[in-house]
Amino acid sequence: MKTIQRAAPRSSKGFGCWLPGLKGVTTLTDFRRAARRISPLAAFVAVAVLLTAVSAVAVAQTIPVPRITLDLAEGEEPGEVGLALQILFLLTVLSLAPAILIMVTSFTRTVIVLSIVRNALGTQQVPPTQVIIGLSLFLTFFVMAPTWNQIYTEALHPYLSEEISQDVALERAVGPIRNFMFSQASESDIGLFVSLGAMERPRNRDDVPTHVLIPAFVLGELKKAFQMGFVIYLPFLVIDIVVASTLMSMGMMMLPPVMISLPFKLLLFILVDGWQLVVKSLVTSFMA
Repeated sequence: MKTIQRAAPRSSKGFGCWLPGLKGVTTLTDFRRAARRISPLAAFVAVAVLLTAVSAVAVAQTIPVPRITLDLAEGEEPGEVGLALQILFLLTVLSLAPAILIMVTSFTRTVIVLSIVRNALGTQQVPPTQVIIGLSLFLTFFVMAPTWNQIYTEALHPYLSEEISQDVALERAVGPIRNFMFSQASESDIGLFVSLGAMERPRNRDDVPTHVLIPAFVLGELKKAFQMGFVIYLPFLVIDIVVASTLMSMGMMMLPPVMISLPFKLLLFILVDGWQLVVKSLVTSFMA
């Protein structure tokens, strides 16, 4: 240690000639003591310099921006164009899938009836809209299960097994859906759209176009849904009238009748097992 101290530079200025903060430090031992005092500050300065350098490098780097182009150049094989059209058709069908599900299935009637039940009870947002839509979807899957099974057996499974072509599969898949819509649509609704389209009177079901059958089916679903909603609404309307007249006869006109009638409507709905009756009526209305 003494040898190291003798080897250290001895000058009048010491280490202060290189760093102002080391003024008066002339031996290696003094230098170590001074280093212990300034080590936290030096570490902080080093970290700050390092972070500044890293951020400067990150800013200097440019983020690549992807570019999407549509190329109409001539294809090498006809199959390339056909594949692109198939992908475009598939994306279009997927984007329209919710509308197709609502229009050609039992979803429309189910969700309208359940919404009317909620309004008749006067429970505002109970059950929530998400619950009503979810229950309507599962009831739709239950009602449409025979149709889906027929589509899978006659169209989808043979197509996946490469037994039939795509055109034949689509034709077979539309058949069960048309039969379901014919079982629910009325002749008057079909005749309305046939007359609006200035078409010839169809002789049988095969002569009715699908673009005529779908709006006729939806119109019939709306009519049947409001008919069922009216029947469901009547008992709750009677309770509201009785409660309102009772409050007026008692001179309690400032008390909202809805607040008093709501417990009685809920009690009636529970005693008759209302949800089971509503669901049973909905499902059996499609099987009639």
